[in-house]
This record gives sequence, C-alpha cells and structure tokens, in this order.
Amino acid sequence: MKFLSAVSALLARYTSAFVVATAVFAYFLPDAFSWVRGNVQTAILGFIMLTMGMTLSVKDFKVVAERPFDICAAAAAQYTIMPLLAFGIARLLGLSDALTAGLLLIGCCPGGVSSNIMSFIGRGDVAFSVGTTSVSTILAPVLTPFLCLHLAGRAIEVDAMGMFVSILLSVVGPVALGFLANLACGRTRGYKALVPLMPGLSVIGLACIVGGVTSAHGGKFANSAAIMFVAIFLHNTAGYALGYLAGWIARMSVPKCRTMSLEVGMQNAGLATVLAGKHFPMYPDAAIASAVACVYHSISGAVLAGVFRWRDDRRTAKTRQ
Repeated sequence: MKFLSAVSALLARYTSAFVVATAVFAYFLPDAFSWVRGNVQTAILGFIMLTMGMTLSVKDFKVVAERPFDICAAAAAQYTIMPLLAFGIARLLGLSDALTAGLLLIGCCPGGVSSNIMSFIGRGDVAFSVGTTSVSTILAPVLTPFLCLHLAGRAIEVDAMGMFVSILLSVVGPVALGFLANLACGRTRGYKALVPLMPGLSVIGLACIVGGVTSAHGGKFANSAAIMFVAIFLHNTAGYALGYLAGWIARMSVPKCRTMSLEVGMQNAGLATVLAGKHFPMYPDAAIASAVACVYHSISGAVLAGVFRWRDDRRTAKTRQ
C-alpha cells in the first residue's frame, strides 16, 4: 500500500504530464482508448467524483456554514465570470457552433478537484477551495444546463433536462455516495489506507476520458486547433485574473484571493467533455475543445500555483536578507 500511495502522489503531482502523454498516445494509437465511449465515459466521470466525495468530511461542509459570504462570493463569481467570458470570447472570435458549445460548456461547469490541489501548492486557502468546489458541484445540475440553455441561443440546441439528469447521476450522486462512505467508514484502518490512493485513481480516470475523446475525434483536431487554443487560453487566463480581482474587491486575504483565482479559472473540463460527447454528438469539436481545456487547465493551474509559491519564497528570502 505504501508503494501504491507513493505512485498515487506522483500521479497527482504530475497530472498535466500524465494527461498530455495519454492524449498523445491516444492520438497515435486510437484503438487503445476506443473502449472509452458513452456510458463507460460517464461511469469513469462518476468514479472520479466518487473519489472526490470519499475525501470529504463533515469538517469540509462546516466551512460553508462558518464562511457563507466567502463561499457565496466564490460560487457567484464562478457561475457569472466564466459563462459570460465564454459567451463574449465566442462572439469576439466568431467561433463555430461546435466550438461555441464546447467553450460554453467549459464556462458553465463547476470547479474541478484540481483547483483544490493547486490551492494547496500555491499556498492558498485549501478549506475555502474545498468548500467552494463542493458548493459549485452541488449547484451544477441546475445552473450548468440553465446557463448553457440561455447563453447558447437558438443556433445550438441544448437538452437542459437531459443535462440536469446527467450531472445528477454522474456528479452529485457519486460525490454524495463517497461522502456517506467516509462518514460511515472514515475511521477504519482499511479506509484510511485506501484514501491516499484516490488522487492517483482520479488522475487515471481523467486521463482515460481525455484519451477516449482524442481517440474518437483526434483526427479532426487540426481543422480547428489554432482558434481553439486561442479561445481556451483567453478564457482560462481571463478567468484567473478576474477571479483574483473578485477576491480583492471582496477584501479577501491574499491566500483567499489566490484560491478565488484558481477556483474561477480552473473548470471541471472532464465533466464538460462527458456532457459534450453525450449531449452534443453532432458537434465533435465541442468534445475536443473540452478535452483540450482539461489538459490546458491542469498545466496553467500548476504554473500559476508555482508562481504564487515562487513569489512567497522570494519575499521570504528578501526578508531574511
């Protein structure tokens, strides 16, 4: 178990590299991930959310009660800044319906578990990050389809009810199940030995989803690669900047501002990838854009967390001098 825990920690630390390597592998050997389709893809997402739920405790949810203003501000920023940015960038760049659908899905999804890891690395407020991710995930079944439906316009048909059910079954249900498992078995020796493996397993699951999308649509990637990267870069970077600004306006501490930046800028693009494949089958580029965002958000989040940490270390070094 110690070896497996070490492997899990290594995968969590190098999430970006592992996911990128998987995507490249799937691009050149698509048959290796041809099994990641439809219900299998949804089941993998459910498993990822289950691993997140298994690490949540009553203490994490107490954060919501103890700091309601912070959590509400973060959730409000998440579900306003990113959807509106996606809408504006899609209009500004004149994106196709497929790429617009993908970018809107990314913008309207809740924050991902990766933001919690990056908050820890970047010396943000981790409890605040976990509380925000939990609340935004619980709100997702209602807000994600609602926002997609009203921002997409008539050009893109959105099955809001179908999306609601999908998020309920693949996100909220597994998170709740994992939380209940932690509540019932969290103090047992076997469960405590199992929990350190969860980050690594969730990274493997995320890589499988990205590999499945790359396997199915990788051949069409070159057709819209440049404009897709520009849109995802602008969306993600502006999200980080405006998230930090929102925290500063709300007079939050520096660690909280950092967490706000990461929570707003980093989305659950794995969920967006699954939803795109299931609800926008006529727009394969939507799933590709979501998969690319999945990888890019992990890389950019790691870079930003590293910058935050570097600034602290530099400041400490100057103080010592």
